[in-house]
Amino acid sequence: MALLAPSPVSQAFGDPVPAGRAAEIVRGAQRMLADLGLASLTEVTLANGRRADVMAIGPKGEVVILEVKSCLQDFATDQKWPEYAPYCDRFYFAVDCDFPKERIPEHAGLMVCDGFGGAILRECEPALLNASRRKSVTLSFARLAAARLMRAGEPAHTSAEPSIA
Repeated sequence: MALLAPSPVSQAFGDPVPAGRAAEIVRGAQRMLADLGLASLTEVTLANGRRADVMAIGPKGEVVILEVKSCLQDFATDQKWPEYAPYCDRFYFAVDCDFPKERIPEHAGLMVCDGFGGAILRECEPALLNASRRKSVTLSFARLAAARLMRAGEPAHTSAEPSIA
């Protein structure tokens, strides 16, 4: 996903901002997640080196990862998403209304989003994290959120962000 210079709101929280259609999908997905009671971050680096487009944590500690696909070519050329499974309870593809939804694997969740919100079209079967992984992911998520908040207003980012363990 390409990055643009952060918007003032996103920059205030240190979140990376995607470009174009992906930005609209991410914005709508994050709004929908917030409506569902989940707190989310964008561009989250996992311990295996992969980067989740959106990661969210719910009030009961459930961990959700969204893979944003802005077009069929993006989906066809990026097959890294199965490597996100060890870091979440639920995995969804987030696409816009024009995406050919039949191309999304049946076992994955599916949501459709635009710049204003989204809807879950297909739930996925949860693959629950074990307790030690959940604790590690939750602590790493909190540290990443705190690091981004701490850097808000800083003129330049000087340290690397922690990855999700």
